[in-house]
Amino acid sequence: MGTGMYFPICALPFSIIIIVLYFYKGHIKSKETWIFETLIVSNFIGLILELLCTYASKIYSVNVIASTFIYKAYLFYLIFWISTFAYYVFSITRNEFDPNPNRIKFFLIYYILVTLFLLFLPIEAVISKDFSTRYTKGLAVDFTYVMSSIAIFVIIITLIVGHKKVKDKKYIPVILFLIGGSLAAFIQMNHPQWLLMTYIETLICVIMYFTIENPDMKMVKSLEYAKDRAEKANRAKSDFLSSMSHEIRTPLNAIVGFSEDICDNLDGASVTVKEDAGYIQDASKTLLEIVGNILDINKIESNKMEVTDEVYDFKHEIESLAKIDSVRIGDKPIDFKCNISEDVPEKLIGDKGKVKEIVNNLLTNAFKYTDKGMVRLNVKCINKDNNCTLIITVEDTGRGIKAENINRLFTKFDRLDVERNTTVEGTGLGLAITKELTELMGGKINVQSQYGKGSIFMVMLPQKIDRNEKMTTIVMHTAGGDMPHEDAKTETKTESNSGLNLNGKNLLLVDDNKLNLRVAERALESFHFNIDEAMNGKEAVNKVYSKKYDLILMDIMMPEMSGESALKELKKNPSFNTPVIALTADAVAGANKKYIDEGFTDYIAKPFNKEQIKEKIDKIFKNSSNNIETL
Repeated sequence: MGTGMYFPICALPFSIIIIVLYFYKGHIKSKETWIFETLIVSNFIGLILELLCTYASKIYSVNVIASTFIYKAYLFYLIFWISTFAYYVFSITRNEFDPNPNRIKFFLIYYILVTLFLLFLPIEAVISKDFSTRYTKGLAVDFTYVMSSIAIFVIIITLIVGHKKVKDKKYIPVILFLIGGSLAAFIQMNHPQWLLMTYIETLICVIMYFTIENPDMKMVKSLEYAKDRAEKANRAKSDFLSSMSHEIRTPLNAIVGFSEDICDNLDGASVTVKEDAGYIQDASKTLLEIVGNILDINKIESNKMEVTDEVYDFKHEIESLAKIDSVRIGDKPIDFKCNISEDVPEKLIGDKGKVKEIVNNLLTNAFKYTDKGMVRLNVKCINKDNNCTLIITVEDTGRGIKAENINRLFTKFDRLDVERNTTVEGTGLGLAITKELTELMGGKINVQSQYGKGSIFMVMLPQKIDRNEKMTTIVMHTAGGDMPHEDAKTETKTESNSGLNLNGKNLLLVDDNKLNLRVAERALESFHFNIDEAMNGKEAVNKVYSKKYDLILMDIMMPEMSGESALKELKKNPSFNTPVIALTADAVAGANKKYIDEGFTDYIAKPFNKEQIKEKIDKIFKNSSNNIETL
């Protein structure tokens, strides 16, 4: 065996290891990995052919045809490998991720032509008597050198033209190949018996694997790329929801506000008018519920669903909610009862809004899918020390759920038994949101159901017991276990005893929509404010500089100057400390925290009702303890 054979023998184990590692581990299918697969597999075949050349030399004198076939197969491998490597360099300079069918066809035609040339070009073996020197020469060998040189030239030109598009790490194997390959070609031209080229190619494959073609790194890069795309898509979705929220909720604010006001002032109206007004109000509330559910899902998915723990009267809140929700029964022969156990504490500490939303969703679901019979809301509890575990059960004799559909019950946008429930309004989000909210607050939800006989939903929800009813504790936290925001630290406040007397207080109402101004004015009538109006932020700033106000309700998206810009302008005056409530249709994930961080005192999402705006104003003026300083 000649000395030159040591190189392919040494390279063969490395080639086998790289092939095993590459195909054993998972990797991403892309243009680069496809080319790399071709390079490592063809390199292994090339090493085998190079070793077979020794056998061909031994049988050359007795079987010239077989020997010539092996020699030419090895020459074809050399052209094939370096041409494929040139294609790889061309691809990375263009950052192409998918194979180009036209280029693949071109290379197939190219390889066919190379094969035909090698078949017809002559080749001659030079073998010494002692077998120490053996190599090939002839036009086939010269043709191989020419084609390899052309491929190297293409690599160099490609690198020069596209060097800005190639990452530094991708240069390493290419530069090493140019240096090592050129050196190996020069040595083999002067010492043909030294078989170095395939050894160099094996070395390049190893370097490629551990620098740019490592399947683990490919997986990481692909995941990062997918993550970036997902984040961009999520941002696009959030932007769309923000825009949709504003566009839909702004006119919806007028519909809800005016329909509520009309229903409150129907004395003397005909039965038909009263019914029509009720239908409008019900339809507007249904639409509001659908929009609210979509936005709630967005908040939950963004881990920005805010949970506010505060002292509240559980029995009062749930009984009031049950009374309101019972309107959904309509003309259906349903017996509805609300039973709250006597040992449920009067005052609990938790997220009143989220608890009511959970109960509301369960009741709404029961009323929707129950045509006759009964619906029961039962609340029991387990009290231990200052902890109260609420056991909220909603039982109905409705349509029930098939056993095979129970697992799909809490899936977003998935409405079960669609053909049977085609007339039932909804998006399929209510129960999904209920489950998310329950788990967000550390609770659990279970369901039992018999198809055609009814269902039982049970929620176990941990709450704290308020042992000092005169104190109100407020703690802000967000989904995902984030720490409380700096502006949402625990505070204790003494509640006032009676209603507020706001006669003579000045309020500035800022909104570019005249309908929304009218809705807000109707909602504020019971406070007896002196109300001024402004149609944009710039007008609001001018009014504040010319008059003292005790409260400002500020819309956000307005022409000339937005509500955010107007607040920034007002805060340039160090003596400005008038409470400013953001009154906006922007109700997407994190909106509340966003506006509080920007300096707003509070936030009200449109559409709002009288109770919501009353709650915010009561909170501001009670907390101020009659010590509000105005500009």
